[in-house]
Amino acid sequence: MEKWNQTSSDFTLLGLFPQNQIGLLLLLIIIFMFFVALLGNSSMIHLIRVDPRLHTPMYFLLSQLSLMDLIHISTTVPKMAFNFLSGQKGITFLGCGVQAFFFIAMAGCEGLLLASMAYDRFVAICHPLHYPIRMSKMMCLKMIIGSWTLGSINSMAHTVYALHIPYCHSRSINHFFCDVPAMLPLACMDTWVYEYIVFVSTSLFLLLPFLGITASYGRVLFAVFHMHSKEGKKKAFTTCSTHLTVVTFYYAPFVYTYLRPRSLRSPTDDKILAVFYTILTPMLNPIIYSLRNKEVLGAMTRVFGTFYSTKH
Repeated sequence: MEKWNQTSSDFTLLGLFPQNQIGLLLLLIIIFMFFVALLGNSSMIHLIRVDPRLHTPMYFLLSQLSLMDLIHISTTVPKMAFNFLSGQKGITFLGCGVQAFFFIAMAGCEGLLLASMAYDRFVAICHPLHYPIRMSKMMCLKMIIGSWTLGSINSMAHTVYALHIPYCHSRSINHFFCDVPAMLPLACMDTWVYEYIVFVSTSLFLLLPFLGITASYGRVLFAVFHMHSKEGKKKAFTTCSTHLTVVTFYYAPFVYTYLRPRSLRSPTDDKILAVFYTILTPMLNPIIYSLRNKEVLGAMTRVFGTFYSTKH
């Protein structure tokens, strides 16, 4: 076992890829995906901000999802890339805490926000006459503030606990970022109580919203199948399938990772699954929402078309 310097409180991140040419190639793919995610989510936020036709609750919620995805991917990829390219593996005690906080916060915030987006679609399709009241600007603002606040409070509790655990084994975290469950094996105390709290927290912030989303879309699909208008049915089905695609990509690996007992988990599986919700999902979300949404495509034509015409 690697010796731990008792005078140092820093950690070592073992990373995702081996230090060879294949590892470098895979890292370059991840860096490319990172820049695609930055461009896609920044463009989505800009479009929703400047185009008046997108000033609706659904798109305000979507702009928050893009912001969360930006923070999510920026929390893990730059440090992973820097460590690989510099040949270093270290991360400071404070840096580890900051990384853990933002990762857990964005995970919780995004879970709650996706549930809010599902509720928005449920009201729009199943109760269209009540939509202006049920999804008013104030209601939308409360959903957004609630998601950020609850996710941040939950994350602060987990991060403070993780930073106060006495670590007396090797400080090598077998992950590419400071994921609290990956830090627990390094503790020199029994962490079963905390692992139970992680299970409860994951259920509250991921499983319950997921069940809410499933119930909302169950009602929506039932309403869509009973629509008489083919155009209305097609539009509703396209919107819902887009949301469900995003939800599946996000929730499936998260729930599979954090609701399994530690005895059934392996560091390699956890790292591979983490790529889905820390890198793939933030990159795919703006692509999925823009390519399958005529309103977003129209906004892109108006905003970026105007920008292009003024340049020429």
